[in-house]
Amino acid sequence: MVERVLVIGAGMAGLWTAMALAGPDREVTVLDRDPPPPAGGPDVAFEDWQRRGVGHLRHSHAFLARLRTLARDRHPALLEALLAEGVRELGFEGSLTAQHRKTYVPAPIDRDLAILTSRRTTLELVMRRYAEALPGVTMRAQTFVKGLRTTPGAPPTVTGVVLEDGTELSADLVVDAQGKGSQAYEWLAEAGATIPESSEPCGVIYFTRHYRLRSGQEEPPRGAGSTTGDLGFLKFGVFPGDNGCFSITLCVPEVEEEMRKAIVDPAVFDGVCRELPGLVAWIDPERTDPTSRVFGMGQLESRWREMAPDGRPAVLGFFPVGDCVVRTNPLYGRGCSFAAVGAHLLKDALDATPDPVQRLAHYRAGLERELRPYYDVMRKADRSAIRRARAALLPPKKPTLKGRLAKSFLEDGVAIAIREDVELLRAFLRGFHMLEHPQAWLKRPRNLAKIVRVWARGKAANAELYPAQGAPGRTEMLQAVGVSPDADVQRVRALAA
Repeated sequence: MVERVLVIGAGMAGLWTAMALAGPDREVTVLDRDPPPPAGGPDVAFEDWQRRGVGHLRHSHAFLARLRTLARDRHPALLEALLAEGVRELGFEGSLTAQHRKTYVPAPIDRDLAILTSRRTTLELVMRRYAEALPGVTMRAQTFVKGLRTTPGAPPTVTGVVLEDGTELSADLVVDAQGKGSQAYEWLAEAGATIPESSEPCGVIYFTRHYRLRSGQEEPPRGAGSTTGDLGFLKFGVFPGDNGCFSITLCVPEVEEEMRKAIVDPAVFDGVCRELPGLVAWIDPERTDPTSRVFGMGQLESRWREMAPDGRPAVLGFFPVGDCVVRTNPLYGRGCSFAAVGAHLLKDALDATPDPVQRLAHYRAGLERELRPYYDVMRKADRSAIRRARAALLPPKKPTLKGRLAKSFLEDGVAIAIREDVELLRAFLRGFHMLEHPQAWLKRPRNLAKIVRVWARGKAANAELYPAQGAPGRTEMLQAVGVSPDADVQRVRALAA
């Protein structure tokens, strides 16, 4: 018997769900509120594709190693299609420092530590064309869902959807892939299903601008300065894209109100980039041209929704995938990976049993096992960053001995040991890229011993391992781009008084 699946949303979560569930035993219909992609290639999609349902469509994106290996192993034709359209594959070798290269010997694991990077519109364009060509998959563009069909019970069961024009579509199960703006939980509440959730702010706002290399120009050589960094009052990163394009993202703490109001001005955005040694060459007007305005993205939250509180299903026949069930700070680049992993966890749950209660139990257990460790680590990091950004605007306090030791261990031990030892870099990246538990590498005695040895040598002995400096401090940066460095200091100190 063929199982009918309705997927609400055709962003990353919806596309990965369609790809995971495609096959002769299922009819998968993806309901997309937005128009289909325009005819043509990546540049046309970037300029013309309107996606109201994807608020971060024109922000920087990369597929982490977990997601790339998923595409390589389960969807090799997709990986080929992405590369054919100009998506970049950045290998492990690009992460090596000069010290690493002195002793580097390639290892098999290195093949699993590559990432894919591209404009989001290019990724979605290629994925959509690949997904809609799979057996059993149908795409319905400009189809707006306004509610769920349910049958009462304890718990209620979702049996389909209601469209904007009143049409009802039946299904054996419904997948919510609407992202952070999903209304499904209000619809479920009306049907008597309450979905508990925990959430907290990420504490930052993102700003992205796109650029293209001019004819005959190449990307700047690495080494003149870091292309990624965290200054406390500002995080930054360059994201190489497809077909000669790239983007720069600047991430500003919410507490820095004056800077985040000013940085939407392209002149201020580029002015900030010119103050960062690793970015200035990327926006050299003789090398590159800007191709977009500055896009902002705020109201960022970490959120976990619990579909089976205390092990009891809140609703049957309904599975959320992606941001509508687990959402984190985009800083860590794991949103697309969470969606892809979640889609394949759903496939595994559906394949394991036809029983709706057991299916939800399988899916919930998979989310806890595969995604919860990263969610918890990222939430802890966000809390620390929020405290750090706020503390920078308050009168300085003398740190405790414990605080100084912890800071030194991370900055002068862990970070520096990773820059020296290739094996430590591999171990760290395995956790970062979701190939193993994010903290497993740091708990291994051999790795910890290496870090302690580097830390014990002291800063002077490790001087050549530290990244190049040169970025201005907060006051200098804000003054350089014409933003008052004092207004937010006074505001925060007044609130703290």
